[in-house]
Amino acid sequence: MPHVVIVVESCFGNTGRVAAALAEGLRDAGAAVEVVAADAAPASPVADLVLVGAPTHNAGMPTAASRTQAAQHGGTAASSGVREWIERAAVDAPVHTFSTKVAGMFSGSAGKAAAKRLVHRGARATRGEDFLVSGREGPLVPGEEARAAAWGRALVAGT
Repeated sequence: MPHVVIVVESCFGNTGRVAAALAEGLRDAGAAVEVVAADAAPASPVADLVLVGAPTHNAGMPTAASRTQAAQHGGTAASSGVREWIERAAVDAPVHTFSTKVAGMFSGSAGKAAAKRLVHRGARATRGEDFLVSGREGPLVPGEEARAAAWGRALVAGT
C-alpha cells in the first residue's frame, strides 16, 4: 500500500477541496494518505509519493503579499505556504504538483512554478494537473473534484 503525503496551501478553500478529492481517489485505490497544510508540513515527508498543491496567484505560487491580498478579499492567509515549504524541503520521494487557476492562456500555474522550483532544489518533481476555478475566489468549475479523484486513482495505478 503506497503512502502519499499531500502538502497543500489554500486561501479560498478551492485548492483544499482539490486536495480532499485527490485524497479520496488515492484512498479508493488503496493508498494511505495524509493531507497537511504547507505551513505545518514536515520538511522531509516520509512517503512513497508527495503531492504539492497551491492556488495560482499572479501567474505563479502565492507570496506573503498575495496571501495578504487574498485575506483582504475574504480568504485566509497562513503565515507561510508552498513557496516557503519548498525552500526548506528535502524530499526523497517522487513529487507531482497541482494547482487551482482560472482558465486562460496567460493565467500561469502555481503547479508549474512549484515543479520548476522543486527540480531546481534537487527533487524528482513533475508538473501534475491544474484544476479550474470560476474566478479569483472560486468556486471550482463543475467536475473538477471528480477529475481530481480520478487523477488520484490513476496515480496509485502508476506507482
